[in-house]
Amino acid sequence: MRETKQSDITIELKRGDIANQSDIDAVVNAANAELRIGGGVAGAIHRAAGPELTEETRSMAPIEPGEAVISGGHNLPNDYIIHCLGPVYGRDEPSDELLANCYKKALDLAEDHQIERIAFPAISTGAFGYPMNDAARVAFKTVKERVDTLEYVSLIRFVLFSEGDIAVHEDVMEEVFG
Repeated sequence: MRETKQSDITIELKRGDIANQSDIDAVVNAANAELRIGGGVAGAIHRAAGPELTEETRSMAPIEPGEAVISGGHNLPNDYIIHCLGPVYGRDEPSDELLANCYKKALDLAEDHQIERIAFPAISTGAFGYPMNDAARVAFKTVKERVDTLEYVSLIRFVLFSEGDIAVHEDVMEEVFG
């Protein structure tokens, strides 16, 4: 399963680059606490968005695990970037609640800004060490809990780096959404 529909909201999986989603209104950055360029998703988004992004987010930092803030898209093809600080697995506890809060708060910001199409990476699964299977389960369960409350969001895309990541997410999507 690479796509499902829940309460008129499409939830889909796509392999690709989170910084190159031209049909999406807001992309989610798996940010660091200082909202600066980093490795992985944060590096890709900051490089593509340009130095104006770092300038805009300077006054928003630092953020805590589970928090989210929103900025303009700058040189990205998206109107907005929602920056979420996921938990470092095994250090920031309770990691499942903190990770779920990233998705909840990103969706709250999307609703506040009347964003229709949002794309998430696999938050906390890179350098922060969250196991992909567990992270996907938290993400999908959180989305499933929230879909009935969303007024503006009509598409939730998970942009994943590899076919292996897609396969894990497909299995968990099937398990959570049936």
